[in-house]
Amino acid sequence: MKVVVSIGGSVLVPDPSTARVAEHADVVENLVSEGCRVGAVVGGGGVARDYIGAARELDANEIELDQLGIDVTRLNARLLIAALSEESVTAPAQNYEQASEALRRGNICIMGGVAPAQTTDAVGAALAEYVDADLLIYATSVPGVYSDDPNETEDATKYDELTASELVDVIAGLEMNAGASAPVDLLAAKIIERSGMRTIVLDGTDPDRIARAVRRGEHDGTDVIPERAGEEPTYWASDEQ
Repeated sequence: MKVVVSIGGSVLVPDPSTARVAEHADVVENLVSEGCRVGAVVGGGGVARDYIGAARELDANEIELDQLGIDVTRLNARLLIAALSEESVTAPAQNYEQASEALRRGNICIMGGVAPAQTTDAVGAALAEYVDADLLIYATSVPGVYSDDPNETEDATKYDELTASELVDVIAGLEMNAGASAPVDLLAAKIIERSGMRTIVLDGTDPDRIARAVRRGEHDGTDVIPERAGEEPTYWASDEQ
């Protein structure tokens, strides 16, 4: 089974402690030991937002701000690499070709951002499409996809299951509301739609949730199911563990 995991920066590094990073690294290595090929894309999180906010006050333009955010995602990616064994690459892949080559060699592939105007949400979806992954997982700080920002709207409805086109509609609606936040951005949702990539959006603050989703498809998040797919996938890493 080939899986791409997109880990939010605030999920991987919620504070200066390294405990969460080590837990995510353990999950990735355990999945690899069970026969999975794993690519991970790491976001910038609060650190990136702090740097971008400071640079904006210094009159940096939007491309400069994007590049600063990419640099932070790659720092976070290096932190995850440091927690992994020698089976991992030694530096974040800077493009999809490098990432694909690492997976072909049997290495754990790690990426941060790639280009200005593209979030790591979109990088995760594009990597999954590029390597023809079986499953894409978004490990976010919320338990799935909601009708509204659950941090702002008390009665926001959580979706247990969506088609890819429904995901695009939901995310587009969220982005129309100023100040709303979505667990997956619109470009990522459109890549998921065109690729037919089976996707799970879940709360990754407990890394074991990622492992359970990959091994058995068990999770409390949102399933994004391609229109042409059957109701149940046949490629879970294990039916017994």
